[in-house]
Amino acid sequence: MDTNSFIFLAGILLLVSILASSFTVRVGLPLLLVFLGMGMLAGEEGIGQLDFDNPSLAFFVGNLALAVILLDGGMQTKTSTFRVALWPSLSLATLGVVFTTGAVGMFAAWLLDVQLIYGLLLGATVGSTDAAAVFSLLRNSGVKLNERVGGTLEIESGANDPMAILLVAMLTGLLQSADHLSILSFLGQMLQQFAVGGVLGLLGGKLLLMILRRVPLIEGLYALLIISFGLAIFSGVNMIGGSGFLAVYLVGLTVGNGRIKQLDAISQVMDGLAWLAQAGMFLLLGLLVTPSSLLTHGWQAIAIAAFLIFVARPLAVMVCLLPFDFRWPERFYISWVGLRGAVPIVLALYPIIAGLSNSELLFEITFTVVLISLLLQGSTVPVVARWLKVVVPPAPAPTTRFSLIDDADSHHSLELYEFLVQTEKVRIPASIVQNVPSATVSTPQLVSLVRDQKPIVVNADTVLQLGDRIWMLLHPEDVNDVAQIFSQQASGSFLLQNFFGEFAIRGDAPLIDLAKVYGVPLEGIAPEDTAAELLQRQLGKHLVVGDRVRFGNIRLTIRQMDGNQIEIIGLKLQDKQA
Repeated sequence: MDTNSFIFLAGILLLVSILASSFTVRVGLPLLLVFLGMGMLAGEEGIGQLDFDNPSLAFFVGNLALAVILLDGGMQTKTSTFRVALWPSLSLATLGVVFTTGAVGMFAAWLLDVQLIYGLLLGATVGSTDAAAVFSLLRNSGVKLNERVGGTLEIESGANDPMAILLVAMLTGLLQSADHLSILSFLGQMLQQFAVGGVLGLLGGKLLLMILRRVPLIEGLYALLIISFGLAIFSGVNMIGGSGFLAVYLVGLTVGNGRIKQLDAISQVMDGLAWLAQAGMFLLLGLLVTPSSLLTHGWQAIAIAAFLIFVARPLAVMVCLLPFDFRWPERFYISWVGLRGAVPIVLALYPIIAGLSNSELLFEITFTVVLISLLLQGSTVPVVARWLKVVVPPAPAPTTRFSLIDDADSHHSLELYEFLVQTEKVRIPASIVQNVPSATVSTPQLVSLVRDQKPIVVNADTVLQLGDRIWMLLHPEDVNDVAQIFSQQASGSFLLQNFFGEFAIRGDAPLIDLAKVYGVPLEGIAPEDTAAELLQRQLGKHLVVGDRVRFGNIRLTIRQMDGNQIEIIGLKLQDKQA
């Protein structure tokens, strides 16, 4: 095939996949399945009749794409989630992968009638969740998970690749050399992967953040700078024995949580590059597989997928999360969203490249497991989230943000925000309207009110209309309060009232006063007890928005937090018999 024909076909495949995505979103199927399916349709047994059989190229493209996806995923992960999700995620990313590998490995060895080491190799291949699938499906599912659940799933998917890669590489090496497995050697390599990848990833992120702040570039080059730096860190850390996947994720995490002027523009470009990486990777992996070969051991692959989804993953999650404060519905949801995607398929190429016997069998079963996971688990992410009640209503937020003054101290930083008015008959507070712009912004300053694509003059009598766009100068710490102004009736909607409650109280509200007002027995309530302390006492240390307790005939739900401190609590009256 000549160059023009290849470029033409690649463009058509990508174009058709993107256009088909609108249909899959409507019917609730994961978008990644479209790219995988289009690759299979274009393959040697599909309508495209393309004979692609180059595992080494697919392996190279897969690693390159995963590095870009993890870099973008890290940039979108907020460090605040580490407060409640770091240690549970690390437990799942290490012990969880080992447990899943062992359970699936023994089951697969028995079912396929192969040596245990081949079963363990298959278990290690499908043992980790996939960052591309998790980031894509969680952020495009239409639901907002509570911080504890969403953070755990995202950090786990970004941190569990080192363990899976290490297990696959070691088991492949053992099959090639017939040496015995040394537990001490395995633990040493695991520590090296995490330590080198973690340290160099954080240091690289700090260095990149410094470069972004001090080196002036054309705006379009900032995202390319981040991509090139991330890929250099990824490959460099891999070459010295660390985990490049963990390192590039931490680079993205550091940059995404740093205060740089161009962050919004960079994020938009990075999202596009990440989608391009996902599309290209899944198209190529779809081309690599021969669909008819998946039927050879179809029922065994289905049985292994069912065992992984309904037995191995849930048991691993329950064991790994035992020491942590998770509600049972949260544990069940985390076990359900153990999405498998490109990572297992790329890992299944290790044995093929190494020339191992049974490598084709392992690849075909892994591919089928991924298809079942995306179809069954991926298509039910929002439905199961609502069923298990691990979602929280989205908080009011600005639609656009531009940094004007960057400073490590947020009290000296200044940003321009756009807010969409989502309700009618609301007035802008007089203190904001009458505020005169000055060199020092101590209170929110109104910049412009845009209605029907035209700026209008604002005074104390101006009544906002649905769809108005407000531009304001703010300190970042004032954004949440200002966003509430333009969502007052939206925040009082049935959905939010039903979730948080009809009333809002401060976290330091005396518990004894609430008991007297709502007829709750006073026994056991000390005069100094507060509503926040009640939540803390009953739910544990690591609380998130959406956590709730029953107090007599009222329900208290955390509505707003500042770090570890509960600021606002929603109060909902309930039937005494409920």
